[in-house]
Amino acid sequence: AVVSTQSTGDGVTVLTVNISRVVLEILTKAHEKSKKFNVLVTQSEEGPYMVNQLNGRGIQATQILDASIGFVMERVSFVLVGAVGVVENGGLINKLGTYPVAVMARSLNKPFYVAVESFKFYRNYPLSQLDLPNDDKYQDPQQKGHPEVDFTPPKYINKLFSDLGVLTPSAVSDELIKLYI
Repeated sequence: AVVSTQSTGDGVTVLTVNISRVVLEILTKAHEKSKKFNVLVTQSEEGPYMVNQLNGRGIQATQILDASIGFVMERVSFVLVGAVGVVENGGLINKLGTYPVAVMARSLNKPFYVAVESFKFYRNYPLSQLDLPNDDKYQDPQQKGHPEVDFTPPKYINKLFSDLGVLTPSAVSDELIKLYI
């Protein structure tokens, strides 16, 4: 659905971060509708697995180094990522490396989309990386080390595609109210 809303022609390039079951399904459905597109997947922790899954479904996917985002972003049509969670202000908690991708996308006027199920919406209101609870950031909150996730502020997100429909980041709090009342 997302791929077809962006372009009906060939040559679309999608950038994604790590692995996402929802993103994989969206791209698979677009491919089944004979859409011709390329996917760039950041190396990250499970990036190679995502590339293998996409290639196994006949979708051309290439793994890129996380540090090459600035280089490849000029040829990206849009960014599509999954989510570990979406917070009350419409911000995104996702695998480490998502935030810099969003910042780079914004700097080059590339749309940044999130594909997420509504059960991943939760009542938390971080304003920065430091506001994320340690239970969310670290695999072992006692050890800390480097974080597993980062926070992408809502100003970097164009749209969220969910089972509740297409949402702007500012609409997430309204949906949370409906879910929790």
